[in-house]
Amino acid sequence: MKVLIVGSGGREHAIATAVAKSPKVDKIYCAPGNAGIGQVAECVKIGAMEFDKLVDFAKEKEIDLTVIGMDDPLVGGIVDKFEEAGLRVFGPRKNAAILEGSKAFSKDLMKKYNIPTAGYENFDSPEEAMKYLETSKYPIVLKADGLALGKGVLICNTKEEAMDGVKELMLDKKFGNAGNTIVIEEFMTGREVSVLSFVDGKTIKIMTSAQDHKRAKDGDQGLNTGGMGTFSPSPFYTEEVDEFCKKYVYQATVDAMAAEGREFKGVIFFGLMLTEDGPKVLEYNARFGDPEAQVVLPRMKNDIIDVFEACVDGTLDQIDLQFEDNAAVCVVLASDGYPVSYEKGFEIKGLENFENKEGYYVFHAGTKAEGDKIVTNGGRVLGVTAKGKDLKEARANAYEATKLIQFENKYMRNDIGKAIDEA
Repeated sequence: MKVLIVGSGGREHAIATAVAKSPKVDKIYCAPGNAGIGQVAECVKIGAMEFDKLVDFAKEKEIDLTVIGMDDPLVGGIVDKFEEAGLRVFGPRKNAAILEGSKAFSKDLMKKYNIPTAGYENFDSPEEAMKYLETSKYPIVLKADGLALGKGVLICNTKEEAMDGVKELMLDKKFGNAGNTIVIEEFMTGREVSVLSFVDGKTIKIMTSAQDHKRAKDGDQGLNTGGMGTFSPSPFYTEEVDEFCKKYVYQATVDAMAAEGREFKGVIFFGLMLTEDGPKVLEYNARFGDPEAQVVLPRMKNDIIDVFEACVDGTLDQIDLQFEDNAAVCVVLASDGYPVSYEKGFEIKGLENFENKEGYYVFHAGTKAEGDKIVTNGGRVLGVTAKGKDLKEARANAYEATKLIQFENKYMRNDIGKAIDEA
């Protein structure tokens, strides 16, 4: 088979690494890819939003399956374009990717189908939003309706902060049109857990759980980022939580989308909050999480191509999804100053230490090749992932492995997976 992966981050590198393990695949392309992906796939200089060029490329190279990694092209309708051209593609169509593309849509869907989530209201008028905040309870959460690189969520402790947040999202357009509509949501407390799943339109198969660390600095301080590290499985995702979610969240979401005429095929990422009143849905994503993919996919036993094809063909019920009985931790190495401002172009040294190192991975996010060097080219540069027999061992292995890589302005959190000690 020939496979095309669309995207350029650590998630796409994790997908490419899993695809490369399949005996069914003899050629992988990635558009646009990055320096690390270039070691397992041929990178193609086509942007993820250049749909027509991607379709033409897939036809020209007789690609058997295209896998869409990123949210923007999914929400923009890339899957529809590929299907119209008669090409096989893994990911939700535009009318299903709205599950991630519009937080207002997903909140209304949960309300309509009694899927547990926080109380909320949607606003497309800043004046109405501010009026609502006058009588709200604090803290409170503001969410940009559209895609905002995982950063469009503001937790506001006071009315003043919330008013400033409305201004930032709706008037100053910090995230562009993503803030034309906002969701104002009650603040929930509890443990956050990420659960990824494969979906074929009717059947859903749950992957192993994970937990992300969004804030830039230790102790969950600092600004929201795309994710500074993650671990899998989450010790807080118990059998009891699993049973509840299977009954009231997972299948209910797939059935709700089907009932709305929005059949969902691909990956649904469930962001859950384990509250005192039981698990509730914080958010949906319509693709693999990043960096969650970097700890979940290395633990998957199945040939990922079999699973992708079953989702496309509607035969997921025939797949026995299996994961290794171990753990994985990913620590993101970022450029100091991320997510605000940072320098790029520094040489990365030590990558050769990971060649043929069993149970260790370096997933490239913001890198590029310059001659025979690999240099930093983004805020999140690399995801260093290590396995272990349990979470403590995996965490120790991952942090030990981060010492093998050096670049100027290297920055990381030192407490990824610290919650494990409290479990």
